[in-house]
Amino acid sequence: MDEPGATVGPRLADKLNHLFSTVTPGGRRPYSTEEVARSITLTGVPISASYIWLLRKGHRDNPTLRHVEALAQFFGVPPTYFFDSGTESEVAGDLRLMAALKDAGVQAIALRASGLSAKSLDSITEVIRRVRELEGLSEYPDEPCEG
Repeated sequence: MDEPGATVGPRLADKLNHLFSTVTPGGRRPYSTEEVARSITLTGVPISASYIWLLRKGHRDNPTLRHVEALAQFFGVPPTYFFDSGTESEVAGDLRLMAALKDAGVQAIALRASGLSAKSLDSITEVIRRVRELEGLSEYPDEPCEG
């Protein structure tokens, strides 16, 4: 990653900002750039808040491997999230699930559904799909509506 011309890509800022907005501590605002820098530095990888800000704004797009690994570790994603579209898709699904599970109502449904048979889960999934349709929502959150 340190070699000239070896960049993570033009979407690094988007991916990093997505992590900042999605991976949030329960019951409070998202992490600040300063909090992330301080926490990463405490692990032995010096990084400044201003450097993270530059990455988030797209003014820098060629972080060192140590910085990529430290950012990935902080947010709980694999380092390949930043440059592999397959990993990005996988992680995006996990992040959507994590965001949904922060909703107390969704948690209650998930906890009550745990242990049910596959047939019962299919029935519940169909009911939820139908209710989302009746409310004019897409089948999955974060997808555009069809109507």
